[in-house]
Amino acid sequence: MNKTNRDFYGLGIAPKILEYLTQKNFKTPTPIQYEAIPAGIEGKDIIGVAQTGTGKTLAFGIPMIQRLAQGSFNGLIVAPTRELALQIEEGLIKIALLFGMHTAVLIGGMSMYRQIQALRRRPRIIIATPGRLIDHLNQKNIRLDQSKILVLDEADRMLDMGFMPQIERILEYLPHDRQTMLFSATIPEKIVKIATAHMKLPISVEIAPSGTTADNIIQELFIVKKDEKIKLLNKLLELYRGTVLIFCRTKRGCSRLAHDLQIMGYSAAEIHSNRSLSQRQYALEGFKNGRYRILVATDIAARGIDVKEIELVINYDLPDDAECYVHRIGRTGRAGHEGRAIAFATPDQKRDVQAIERVIQGSLPIIKHPDFSSEFFKFTPVKRKSSPRRFYRSYGR
Repeated sequence: MNKTNRDFYGLGIAPKILEYLTQKNFKTPTPIQYEAIPAGIEGKDIIGVAQTGTGKTLAFGIPMIQRLAQGSFNGLIVAPTRELALQIEEGLIKIALLFGMHTAVLIGGMSMYRQIQALRRRPRIIIATPGRLIDHLNQKNIRLDQSKILVLDEADRMLDMGFMPQIERILEYLPHDRQTMLFSATIPEKIVKIATAHMKLPISVEIAPSGTTADNIIQELFIVKKDEKIKLLNKLLELYRGTVLIFCRTKRGCSRLAHDLQIMGYSAAEIHSNRSLSQRQYALEGFKNGRYRILVATDIAARGIDVKEIELVINYDLPDDAECYVHRIGRTGRAGHEGRAIAFATPDQKRDVQAIERVIQGSLPIIKHPDFSSEFFKFTPVKRKSSPRRFYRSYGR
């Protein structure tokens, strides 16, 4: 089929779901939806790679709901953050209700009692973060032996060293005969190897190479001294008048910057793991409805915010993990809109920038601001480790 003529018809989607998509004015499937939905409906295992903001929730949600409607089993979706779990439920609940299916969200920061009550309603779809799901499993509030569809959203985070022990524990409760679907914007080769050990002949749906950023995002890099970051930030906030998402590396830095921006007269909120779930939701809702123009966040927001009109993403601090850069800037330029991403790097961060450029397979254009002196990356010689062979040779081995 010609790409320009693609629509949701012909993908094997049930008429009831097609009618819903038409009512919501979803006319053209995104590439990841076009490729993943038919395979998912057929029950195949999938590794899906596509840029952030390209509709991955429907890409796995439509097949899951349609398959659940045809059987008596359940579905499980595991996400790394509370915000992403809530966002997934928001995207799927109306389609699930078309078939009389209930959902339950199991995340930290919310009442265990209410979650237990939700589980007693026998939800067909469970959306959970790993830690809270294990809490319920330990308390025997939930069984997963009938969860025959598993989705790991942001699979690179789910299968890295931080979450992997929890995921392996969850897998022990799931039936071996199940459908497994993994989706993310970045899935390194080492993660693919781990994933395939838990999957059955998975189909790779790679819309763009892992780490590819959207073409509609303008990326820029400023080399700036650490003590001049806040001044440069102020200049940029005067230049760009729309909504701005700013990423900091630490929770303390996030709070400090949000406070500084408020003193400077900007409407700013903060979101990080030291804030309660209600505080995080209040900040996010305020950002969405215009109460706050600026949201300052740690990487907790890199994978859990779906606000379609974010004009600018600023990496005030570069991420510790270069692949997080892709997820961070994916918060702008969503749903086909144009976006802009600006990164601040100090003169001693050349290697960090190079690591990001290897992930995105491109160069970050360096921009200079007329009100600031030009800065350049410092030369940092590579420290070579002494070879054991040379050591032994020097002693006549």
